[in-house]
Amino acid sequence: MTGANKGIGYEVAAGLGSLGWRVGVGARDEQRREEAVAKLRAAGGDAFGVPLDVTDDASVAAAAGLIEERAGGLDVLVNNAAITGGAPQTPITVEPATVRAAVETNVIGVIRTTNAMLPLLRRSATPRIVNMSSSVGSLTMQTTPGAETGPLSAAYATSKTFLNAVTVQYAKELHDTIILINAACPGFTATDLNGFRGVRTPEQGAAIAIRLATLPADGSTGGFFDDAGIVAW
Repeated sequence: MTGANKGIGYEVAAGLGSLGWRVGVGARDEQRREEAVAKLRAAGGDAFGVPLDVTDDASVAAAAGLIEERAGGLDVLVNNAAITGGAPQTPITVEPATVRAAVETNVIGVIRTTNAMLPLLRRSATPRIVNMSSSVGSLTMQTTPGAETGPLSAAYATSKTFLNAVTVQYAKELHDTIILINAACPGFTATDLNGFRGVRTPEQGAAIAIRLATLPADGSTGGFFDDAGIVAW
């Protein structure tokens, strides 16, 4: 999985590890990646590090090769790596470079990584893809008077709307396969992405991703879910 060295990503890795899964810890930062692997192993998990920068073609291709070598295949891809892009993000003040950076990681990075991993996933008997999204990407919520969607965000929130749309497109293309792909909303979770202002723990935020990663064969695809159920697009 991507962005697995800390926060929600680490807790998804830990949760899947506790279920007996072998986990590839994808992350850019070598020290944090290896510390996460050591912590997962100390807890009894089967984990290995995967150097991975989702914004770099060569890095993603190398990660796919390493997963093939170390694990022999891939059953679940969790696209968790994301950035906010920084502030301010009001539409009339945001720098185009800020929007571009958020989309490069949060959307194009997901496309790049998913496409590189698809050959491995196609060989799995239970292939699942989970894209970590956010309710701030919900157009329904953004246009509902009184709905709490946080501050104006022309980069981060819109990148999650973009990611939701991409998730739907993948589901449509993969409808005749056994690959299930869904978007997950972890809720307002305390991570460094939001300065630890969230009200949920990373473990709580990881729960929906773990559930979608372990869906049965007749599970949903092309949906957007949080702990309570379906999230409106």
